[in-house]
Amino acid sequence: MVYYILKLIVTALLIVLISEIGKRYSLAGALLAAIPLVSILAMIWMYIDTQNSQSAVEFSQRIVWLIAPSITLFITFPLLIKKGLSFYPSLLISTVLTIAAYYSVIFVLGKFGVKL
Repeated sequence: MVYYILKLIVTALLIVLISEIGKRYSLAGALLAAIPLVSILAMIWMYIDTQNSQSAVEFSQRIVWLIAPSITLFITFPLLIKKGLSFYPSLLISTVLTIAAYYSVIFVLGKFGVKL
């Protein structure tokens, strides 16, 4: 139980830290957010939990396929804001479109025999 609390605290602190840095220095915050810190932490936690690097390898290979659809959020969100839509509707629409992009990529890859 202590281990899970430690994982939660470390992960939450990282997100809060990036958010706080981003408020003061948007480029630094963006750079930290662009580094796949959550993925790195997830791979570390997986390895610690299983002592098996193969699960981290499979995880990272699957992430590669999902990078392109995740860009949907970062393209649509600012476009919607610039078109005059407010923050939360823009975020919601961008998130829904990103989820649709993920499902589309997974569906298409499945047609080519790539299982995620």
